Amino acid sequence: MGKTPLDRQTMCNRLAMEFQDGWMVNLGIGIPTLCSNYDFGDRSIVFHSENGVIGYGPLAAEGEEDADLVNAGGQRVTLVKGAAIVHHADSFSLIRGGYLDVTVLGSYEVAENGDFANWKTEGRKGGGIGGAMDLAVGARRVFIAMEHTTRDGKPRLLKRCTLPLTGAGVVKLVATNLGLFQVTPQGFLMTEIAPGYTPEDVQALTEARLDISPDLTEFRT
Repeated sequence: MGKTPLDRQTMCNRLAMEFQDGWMVNLGIGIPTLCSNYDFGDRSIVFHSENGVIGYGPLAAEGEEDADLVNAGGQRVTLVKGAAIVHHADSFSLIRGGYLDVTVLGSYEVAENGDFANWKTEGRKGGGIGGAMDLAVGARRVFIAMEHTTRDGKPRLLKRCTLPLTGAGVVKLVATNLGLFQVTPQGFLMTEIAPGYTPEDVQALTEARLDISPDLTEFRT
């Protein structure tokens, strides 16, 4: 069986499986936005966007876009019944007030102690902070969706972050194109793995030491 890295929608579908009925969920720019495409069945999930769209649904299909309905990343979205458009400040009051059950963010690096860095790359002047720092401290849970390595093959799951931090010790769950990882007091625990890969394959692409769950399974889809 060949090795099959996970595509981005599959990664996000797996994180979306963790969302509970009634949760208010924020999705960061980039890969995490794909979580809203998941079919939640009879679960009611309220998607929150920093720019003031509360209660949006899947990304709009081609030809069905409304230029006035976008998420924080500028992508055209759909609305669900009961959605609301609020002021930017009111949207951030939900974040800072602790009303978000989870935020799913992208990241450049995640450390085994739950630190993550997603606003500034090495050598870049300035950076793109956005709302990530508010989300990191305001949301009850922080999940990360990202590629397992950089474009030139460097690990993103590290012993310690090398880039300026966005949040310290807040990450609970990470989905990459190679597996699913819980952040525990002992470090990264791999609970699910991409088809065809072995734990040794994944460890070879990871700087931090991986603990392997005794119940390790193939990545759920």
